[in-house]
Amino acid sequence: MKKPILIIFIVLLIDQLSKIYIKTHFYLGEEIRVLGLDWFRIHFVENNGMAWGTEFGGRTGKLFLTIFRLFAIVGIGYWLYDSVQKKANHLLIIAIALIFAGALGNIIDSVFYGIIFDTPGGRNVATFFADKPYGELFHGKVVDMFYFPMYRGEKFTFFNAIFNVADTAISVAVGLLLFFNKQAFSKPKEEITTPQ
Repeated sequence: MKKPILIIFIVLLIDQLSKIYIKTHFYLGEEIRVLGLDWFRIHFVENNGMAWGTEFGGRTGKLFLTIFRLFAIVGIGYWLYDSVQKKANHLLIIAIALIFAGALGNIIDSVFYGIIFDTPGGRNVATFFADKPYGELFHGKVVDMFYFPMYRGEKFTFFNAIFNVADTAISVAVGLLLFFNKQAFSKPKEEITTPQ
């Protein structure tokens, strides 16, 4: 379990440090171009729901979504533990560790950010461990910041998603599982029996 735990720790550390930095140094909606590039930007948004800002059910829906994520992370954690115990392919274990880290990174935002940050208006930045936080436990907003508008037309932007390190970890893991499916889900060598 040492390698998966190390992967999870590194992804979570980078994810949370980048989110805290963005929240405490950028005002909501602020955007900068990285190295002056038009196609790589840091754009601070907060996501109250699921992918691409999808929301459902208001406060009750948000609570349900956060609780669902907590149950899901337990399932992913068991999948990781079971895969390690069964000596599954290293690629599969790395992918599961990335999915776990990404899911946990966004869960931390959803569960705790509402009680540790405020949301000032205008061009002010948030305060870490604020006296008057913006929400409640389980009602935090996920911080997103990476924006890669590959093509910007007058009415169209290719790849319009704004995402974070946790989302990136999940996407990389899914990509690994899709492209290296046979290798990732191959049986461990000791389980492969030779015909007699």
